Amino acid sequence: MDKLLVTNIGLLATPLGTRARSGPDQGKIRTLKNAWILIEGETIAGIGQGDPFTQCVQMKESLAVLDAKGALVTPGLVDAHTHLVFGGWRQNELGLKLHGASYLDILASGGGILSTVRATRSAGMDELYWKARDALDEMLSFGITTAEAKSGYGLDMDTEIKQLEVIRKLNETHPVDLAATFLGAHAVPEEYQKNREGYIDFLCSQVIPMVAERGLAEFCDVFCEKGVFTAKESYRILMAGKEHGLIPKIHADEIEAIGGTELTCEVGAISAEHLIVCRKSGIDAMAKGGTVACLLPSTSFYLGSTYAPAREMVNTGVPVAVATDFNPGSCPSLNIQLAMNLACLKYKLTPEEMLTAVTLNGAAAIGRAEKVGSLEVGKQGDLVLWNAPDLNYLGYRMGSNLVRNVIKKGNILNLKAKEELLK
Repeated sequence: MDKLLVTNIGLLATPLGTRARSGPDQGKIRTLKNAWILIEGETIAGIGQGDPFTQCVQMKESLAVLDAKGALVTPGLVDAHTHLVFGGWRQNELGLKLHGASYLDILASGGGILSTVRATRSAGMDELYWKARDALDEMLSFGITTAEAKSGYGLDMDTEIKQLEVIRKLNETHPVDLAATFLGAHAVPEEYQKNREGYIDFLCSQVIPMVAERGLAEFCDVFCEKGVFTAKESYRILMAGKEHGLIPKIHADEIEAIGGTELTCEVGAISAEHLIVCRKSGIDAMAKGGTVACLLPSTSFYLGSTYAPAREMVNTGVPVAVATDFNPGSCPSLNIQLAMNLACLKYKLTPEEMLTAVTLNGAAAIGRAEKVGSLEVGKQGDLVLWNAPDLNYLGYRMGSNLVRNVIKKGNILNLKAKEELLK
């Protein structure tokens, strides 16, 4: 719609700025009671308190009005780490996990990521598209308006390209904005098990150049982990991506710390992700380089592992984002509200720090902080109306979807809310 006024907001809560917030600043939130927001086209044009019609001449013009009825309003949520596009599921691994098989045990036996690779290679584009679109619909219902999506379940030229093309099509056709990440270095495929150097050569000399040439991804990621890619191999892959214009990201310190997080400053990584067993040296490297720590508490919960040292990261000056890690193996959940609960309960983030983690810092982890992640004049009109009175309630309640309405680029995406518009 052309102009939308959201009025009678009980509490507006938002971080501020166009870059990641770290240290004490991560918990600094602007709050306004009895607030209003005016959106023109896709962009926020005004924010204020009290009666909007007495404050702005623009209000005299014809516009749609949505009564927030005292709701809490925040920026639209940003999920900065997902594996959105994949074939099949892996429910067959549940019994193995219940009997003590570890993530790396399952991978070494040809399951895990490699199982999903086989399913994704055999799936057609339409099948992958509609499955991922259904997931995006559910993510949107939880308040996610912007997300990152990784490839990494192809591990060959054709399927990696297929995944990235699905992400591009989704970005063009679905309300949720997507940022694409190439993760061809997610594992060594079965056909290269005896020639891992050959696979790395293939990625660096053939796949990365093709992805860059076709403009299919903004970022290049690598799984730096014991039994997957070493720190030295990860450096080589990330630098190859960087040479072709792909911004480095890194999966690191999920199971064992083997030096991946320490690479962040050296390669200029925009984010480091997982970080469950991150060492002090890795935290210092991220703080020095301004890397966003993208933490995934639902994965720790699902795997029964420890939780990343988020409190130490915040205290050291590392900007912390929180995301879902939605994937078919280690976190088959796209409920970012669960991740928000765990961020408060297990990471000991305050509700204010948690909000920054799933909005502005998430946006910064995918290069979107100038556009989304906060409610400010000139930013995109993405916001969530909550069935909640304040931020404490978002951290406190578990198991219920607290979203009342989602607004994306000034468009109300809930039919019921559209019916409640005041003309």
